[in-house]
Parts: sequence; C-alpha cells; structure tokens
Amino acid sequence: MEKSNFVDQIRVFCKSGHGGAGSRHFMRTKFNPEAGPDGGDGGRGGHIILKGSKHLWTLLHLRYYKNVLAENGQGGNKNNMTGRDGKDIIIEVPLGTIARDEETGEKQAEILEDGQEVIWLKGGRGGLGNKNFATATNQAPEYAQPGEPGVEGWKVLELKVLADVGLVGFPNAGKSTLLSAITAAKPKIADYAFTTLTPQLGMVEYREGKSFCIADLPGIIEGASEGKGLGHRFLRHIERNPVLLFMIPADSKDHKKELEILLQELEKYNPELMDKKFIIAISKSDMLDDELKTAISKELPANIPHVFISGVSGSGLVQLKDLLWKNLQEPVH
Repeated sequence: MEKSNFVDQIRVFCKSGHGGAGSRHFMRTKFNPEAGPDGGDGGRGGHIILKGSKHLWTLLHLRYYKNVLAENGQGGNKNNMTGRDGKDIIIEVPLGTIARDEETGEKQAEILEDGQEVIWLKGGRGGLGNKNFATATNQAPEYAQPGEPGVEGWKVLELKVLADVGLVGFPNAGKSTLLSAITAAKPKIADYAFTTLTPQLGMVEYREGKSFCIADLPGIIEGASEGKGLGHRFLRHIERNPVLLFMIPADSKDHKKELEILLQELEKYNPELMDKKFIIAISKSDMLDDELKTAISKELPANIPHVFISGVSGSGLVQLKDLLWKNLQEPVH
C-alpha cells in the first residue's frame, strides 16, 4: 500500500474552454425595423487553474483525472447581451507541485504556497458582437468575431517534496530509524535495501515550541543521476531542501568513499545542489568506541560538520537537532 499511496508524477490531457462567438444581430423595433446592430460579445472559455493546498502531500487524487476539460463560453446574444463565461476548473495540488508541457518539457507553473492560484491553461477569449464594428460608413455590420479556441495538450504534474532537511544516503543507512526516533512519523523500517520507496515527512520538535520538517527520501545508489534504481524520482525531491543530511552507517566499509559517491551523484544530476548546506551523520554509532570515532572523523571532510548518532539508543540526537537548527537559521551564501 505504501507505494500506491504516494504519487509524485501524473500525466493528464487538459483542454481549456473555447470562447463563445459574438452575436450578429440587428435590433428591430415596431417603428424601426433596422434600428442597428445589437449583437453581444461571447463569453470567455473556462480556465484550468492550479491551487495549492497544504492538506495534500501526494498527487494520488489526480490519478484518475485522465481528461480535464473546461467549459466553453456561451455565444453573445441580442440586446447587447454578453454570453456567460465557461466554468473554470480548479485542480488542488500539494505544495511543491510543478506543471509542465509534456511535449516541450517547459515549466508552466509552480505551486509553493497554500491557497496560491495559477491559471495554467487560459480559456479562449469570447468574440466581439457586431455592435463593436459599427462605424459612420458601415452602420449595419454583418460581421461578428468567432471565439478564440482554448488550449489543449498532454501535461505533466510533478511533485517535489517541500522539507527543511532532506535525508540522503544509500539504502539501509538508518534514515527511517532516525526519522522515527526524532519525529512522530512512522516509516516502514526493515533490514533490507529500498524499504523506503516513497518520501516520508516528519516534524521535528525543537526547543521552545520550534519545529522543522525533515524528509526521509528513497535510498540513493550509484548511477542515480543516470536514472538507475529510483534515480531521478529520488533526486527531484532533494532540490527543495536547504539542508541535506548525509547518513553514513558506522559499519560502512569505506565512509569516505560512500560520501564521495553520494556527492558525485548529486553533482551529476544538478551542480546547483552542491551549494546547499551539508551535514554528515554517522548512524548506528552505538557500536563504536572513542578510538573508532576518532578514526572515522579523520576520514571525513573538515569543511562538513559531522555528528555520531544512534536512532536506537538515542545518543547524539540532541546534538544533531542543534546542528540542523543552527544551519537552517543561517542565510544561504
């Protein structure tokens, strides 16, 4: 069930409404059968609008939205009556959603705030009625504009998880154990690779009622930047996290090499990720003595802060929270 409940990309056919045609009508009164043009304008076609909702965390509810078709505008009418606008369609999406055109890949909209509304596909404008074309030399125009067509095409909605801290590490690095230890989230935990198939979010309670959001993301593997394993689906989610927490287990065969691979994958996918703030957590460190901790510390880069933690025993977790909070408060250079 876990895998089916989180949907971070959907493809949907969208079509905004056509504008209504302007009316070609002439007023006729009892005493003046040719009283002049009175054709009204057509109504605007319905827009397709994206709206951000903080209550959503997945695109699952849109999985069965195969066709999104907005209503056409009504045609104009006599007596200068404007046609009714087509009804807009509002699609609620989670914060962090990006809308793209499938064919060109162009980013058309981005939703980052609760209640934010963006017109994704504009409805066609209504045509002008013949009253608009009357002139001194042409007092009875026979012409009225047709409505503009709507916009249609296959579109893609992608979700990039919004969190303050992203957990990065190989499968089975202890990320889920840490998340369950410092937040109220209850991710699936087991001793085999790829337990976490979808991002898990949790709120970390900090001092004096403060809190921040942390995301356990699917485990990275070598070649993720080329789409291997969970690949790009994983890397997309960390683009939004200002702080990345690299999890390297104490029982790793080569701590330095493991960190280098993680950094290489991030840089290959998007070099801008290297501008984020990094912190290293050596997980499962309840199995280490002081001598081993000193040896591991020497292997790690001096310019990236590190902390030894254990999600099981709880050691180092307060220190980790302090380090994360401090980095979140510092401005990005």
